[in-house]
Amino acid sequence: MPDLPPMLPIPDVLAEHVAAHLAAARGMTALLPAVEAAADLLIDTFTRGGTLYTMGNGGSAADAQHLTGELIGHYKRDRRPLPTVTLTTDATVMTCIANDYAYDDVFARQVRALARPGDVVAAFTTSGNSPNVVSALEAAQANGAVTVLFGGGDGGAAVKHADHLLLAPSSETPRIQEIHTLMLHMISEKVDAWAAA
Repeated sequence: MPDLPPMLPIPDVLAEHVAAHLAAARGMTALLPAVEAAADLLIDTFTRGGTLYTMGNGGSAADAQHLTGELIGHYKRDRRPLPTVTLTTDATVMTCIANDYAYDDVFARQVRALARPGDVVAAFTTSGNSPNVVSALEAAQANGAVTVLFGGGDGGAAVKHADHLLLAPSSETPRIQEIHTLMLHMISEKVDAWAAA
Protein backbone atom coordinates (compact mmCIF):
# COMPACT_ATOMS: atom_id res chain seq x y z
CA MET A 1 0.00 0.00 0.00
CA PRO A 2 1.47 3.40 -0.95
CA ASP A 3 2.38 5.85 1.78
CA LEU A 4 -0.29 8.47 2.26
CA PRO A 5 0.61 12.06 3.08
CA PRO A 6 0.20 12.86 6.75
CA MET A 7 -3.17 14.35 7.60
CA LEU A 8 -3.26 17.82 9.03
CA PRO A 9 -5.00 18.20 12.35
CA ILE A 10 -8.61 19.28 11.80
CA PRO A 11 -8.13 22.83 13.15
CA ASP A 12 -5.25 23.35 10.66
CA VAL A 13 -7.41 22.17 7.76
CA LEU A 14 -10.22 24.50 8.77
CA ALA A 15 -7.80 27.40 9.21
CA GLU A 16 -6.50 26.76 5.68
CA HIS A 17 -10.06 27.07 4.37
CA VAL A 18 -10.50 30.40 6.13
CA ALA A 19 -7.15 31.72 4.86
CA ALA A 20 -7.94 30.67 1.27
CA HIS A 21 -11.41 32.23 1.49
CA LEU A 22 -10.01 35.52 2.77
CA ALA A 23 -7.40 35.61 0.02
CA ALA A 24 -10.06 35.11 -2.65
CA ALA A 25 -12.34 37.71 -1.04
CA ARG A 26 -9.50 40.25 -1.00
CA GLY A 27 -9.02 39.62 -4.71
CA MET A 28 -12.61 40.76 -5.30
CA THR A 29 -11.62 44.42 -5.00
CA ALA A 30 -10.23 44.38 -8.53
CA LEU A 31 -13.48 42.86 -9.82
CA LEU A 32 -15.84 45.49 -8.42
CA PRO A 33 -16.18 47.32 -11.77
CA ALA A 34 -17.09 44.06 -13.55
CA VAL A 35 -19.64 43.16 -10.87
CA GLU A 36 -21.20 46.62 -11.07
CA ALA A 37 -21.31 46.39 -14.88
CA ALA A 38 -23.17 43.07 -14.58
CA ALA A 39 -25.69 44.63 -12.19
CA ASP A 40 -26.15 47.58 -14.58
CA LEU A 41 -26.64 45.13 -17.46
CA LEU A 42 -29.46 43.41 -15.56
CA ILE A 43 -31.08 46.72 -14.65
CA ASP A 44 -31.00 47.77 -18.31
CA THR A 45 -32.35 44.36 -19.37
CA PHE A 46 -35.25 44.48 -16.93
CA THR A 47 -35.97 48.12 -17.80
CA ARG A 48 -36.38 47.14 -21.46
CA GLY A 49 -38.58 44.13 -20.66
CA GLY A 50 -35.91 41.46 -21.10
CA THR A 51 -35.45 38.23 -19.16
CA LEU A 52 -32.46 36.74 -17.38
CA TYR A 53 -31.83 33.01 -17.88
CA THR A 54 -29.42 31.26 -15.49
CA MET A 55 -27.81 27.82 -15.49
CA GLY A 56 -25.11 25.63 -14.01
CA ASN A 57 -24.31 22.05 -12.96
CA GLY A 58 -24.28 20.72 -9.39
CA GLY A 59 -23.31 23.44 -6.91
CA SER A 60 -23.32 25.93 -9.78
CA ALA A 61 -26.96 25.00 -10.49
CA ALA A 62 -27.69 25.93 -6.88
CA ASP A 63 -25.95 29.28 -7.41
CA ALA A 64 -28.00 29.88 -10.56
CA GLN A 65 -31.19 29.16 -8.62
CA HIS A 66 -29.99 31.37 -5.77
CA LEU A 67 -29.67 34.38 -8.09
CA THR A 68 -33.09 33.68 -9.59
CA GLY A 69 -34.63 33.47 -6.13
CA GLU A 70 -33.12 36.82 -5.12
CA LEU A 71 -34.50 38.50 -8.26
CA ILE A 72 -37.98 36.96 -8.42
CA GLY A 73 -38.41 37.10 -4.65
CA HIS A 74 -36.37 39.88 -3.18
CA TYR A 75 -32.97 40.49 -1.68
CA LYS A 76 -33.61 42.98 1.13
CA ARG A 77 -36.48 45.15 -0.05
CA ASP A 78 -40.14 44.63 -0.82
CA ARG A 79 -40.36 45.35 -4.54
CA ARG A 80 -41.72 43.99 -7.81
CA PRO A 81 -40.53 40.57 -9.03
CA LEU A 82 -38.01 40.55 -11.88
CA PRO A 83 -38.24 38.13 -14.84
CA THR A 84 -35.63 35.45 -14.27
CA VAL A 85 -35.66 31.75 -15.18
CA THR A 86 -33.25 29.01 -14.10
CA LEU A 87 -32.86 26.37 -16.81
CA THR A 88 -32.07 23.55 -14.37
CA THR A 89 -35.38 23.55 -12.52
CA ASP A 90 -37.69 21.82 -15.02
CA ALA A 91 -36.90 18.14 -14.53
CA THR A 92 -39.20 17.08 -17.37
CA VAL A 93 -37.47 19.30 -19.91
CA MET A 94 -33.99 18.47 -18.62
CA THR A 95 -34.52 14.71 -18.72
CA CYS A 96 -36.35 14.83 -22.06
CA ILE A 97 -33.46 16.65 -23.72
CA ALA A 98 -30.83 14.48 -22.02
CA ASN A 99 -32.67 11.30 -23.05
CA ASP A 100 -33.70 12.24 -26.60
CA TYR A 101 -30.56 14.20 -27.49
CA ALA A 102 -27.66 14.38 -25.02
CA TYR A 103 -26.85 15.89 -21.65
CA ASP A 104 -24.54 18.29 -23.47
CA ASP A 105 -27.69 19.81 -25.05
CA VAL A 106 -29.82 20.34 -21.91
CA PHE A 107 -29.13 24.09 -21.70
CA ALA A 108 -28.44 25.01 -25.33
CA ARG A 109 -31.77 23.62 -26.53
CA GLN A 110 -33.64 25.64 -23.91
CA VAL A 111 -31.64 28.75 -24.76
CA ARG A 112 -32.39 28.36 -28.46
CA ALA A 113 -36.11 28.10 -27.61
CA LEU A 114 -36.30 30.96 -25.10
CA ALA A 115 -33.50 33.56 -25.26
CA ARG A 116 -33.91 36.52 -27.58
CA PRO A 117 -32.12 39.80 -28.30
CA GLY A 118 -32.54 41.95 -25.20
CA ASP A 119 -32.25 38.96 -22.86
CA VAL A 120 -29.27 37.91 -20.72
CA VAL A 121 -28.01 34.35 -20.29
CA ALA A 122 -25.81 33.84 -17.22
CA ALA A 123 -23.82 30.67 -16.62
CA PHE A 124 -22.26 29.55 -13.35
CA THR A 125 -19.34 27.14 -13.79
CA THR A 126 -16.26 26.54 -11.67
CA SER A 127 -14.22 24.98 -14.49
CA GLY A 128 -15.62 26.85 -17.47
CA ASN A 129 -15.30 23.64 -19.45
CA SER A 130 -18.68 21.93 -19.00
CA PRO A 131 -19.83 21.15 -22.56
CA ASN A 132 -23.49 21.89 -21.77
CA VAL A 133 -22.61 25.34 -20.41
CA VAL A 134 -20.21 26.22 -23.23
CA SER A 135 -22.73 25.24 -25.92
CA ALA A 136 -25.51 27.16 -24.17
CA LEU A 137 -23.46 30.36 -24.10
CA GLU A 138 -22.67 29.86 -27.77
CA ALA A 139 -26.38 29.38 -28.53
CA ALA A 140 -27.26 32.49 -26.53
CA GLN A 141 -24.88 34.63 -28.56
CA ALA A 142 -26.24 33.12 -31.78
CA ASN A 143 -29.75 34.14 -30.64
CA GLY A 144 -28.58 37.70 -29.94
CA ALA A 145 -28.69 37.49 -26.13
CA VAL A 146 -25.94 38.95 -23.94
CA THR A 147 -23.92 36.39 -21.98
CA VAL A 148 -22.44 36.57 -18.49
CA LEU A 149 -19.95 34.01 -17.18
CA PHE A 150 -19.60 33.43 -13.45
CA GLY A 151 -16.39 31.38 -13.51
CA GLY A 152 -13.02 31.04 -11.87
CA GLY A 153 -9.35 30.89 -12.75
CA ASP A 154 -8.95 31.55 -16.48
CA GLY A 155 -12.63 30.82 -17.18
CA GLY A 156 -11.95 27.77 -19.37
CA ALA A 157 -13.54 27.25 -22.77
CA ALA A 158 -16.66 29.25 -21.79
CA VAL A 159 -14.69 32.52 -21.97
CA LYS A 160 -14.89 32.39 -25.76
CA HIS A 161 -18.67 32.84 -25.58
CA ALA A 162 -18.92 35.33 -22.69
CA ASP A 163 -19.70 39.01 -23.19
CA HIS A 164 -19.17 39.75 -19.48
CA LEU A 165 -16.65 37.92 -17.30
CA LEU A 166 -17.02 37.50 -13.54
CA LEU A 167 -14.06 35.23 -12.76
CA ALA A 168 -13.48 34.48 -9.09
CA PRO A 169 -9.82 35.05 -8.16
CA SER A 170 -9.18 31.38 -7.37
CA SER A 171 -8.82 28.04 -9.12
CA GLU A 172 -10.26 26.02 -6.21
CA THR A 173 -13.88 24.94 -6.61
CA PRO A 174 -14.98 25.75 -3.01
CA ARG A 175 -13.45 29.24 -3.17
CA ILE A 176 -14.96 29.92 -6.61
CA GLN A 177 -18.42 28.95 -5.35
CA GLU A 178 -18.04 31.11 -2.25
CA ILE A 179 -17.05 34.09 -4.37
CA HIS A 180 -19.93 33.45 -6.77
CA THR A 181 -22.28 33.79 -3.81
CA LEU A 182 -20.63 37.07 -2.87
CA MET A 183 -20.93 38.32 -6.46
CA LEU A 184 -24.58 37.38 -6.80
CA HIS A 185 -25.36 39.10 -3.49
CA MET A 186 -23.54 42.25 -4.64
CA ILE A 187 -25.47 42.23 -7.92
CA SER A 188 -28.72 41.57 -6.06
CA GLU A 189 -28.04 44.55 -3.78
CA LYS A 190 -27.79 47.01 -6.65
CA VAL A 191 -30.67 45.53 -8.69
CA ASP A 192 -32.85 45.29 -5.58
CA ALA A 193 -32.29 48.95 -4.70
CA TRP A 194 -33.09 49.99 -8.29
CA ALA A 195 -36.28 47.89 -8.44
CA ALA A 196 -37.50 49.21 -5.09
CA ALA A 197 -36.94 52.88 -5.99
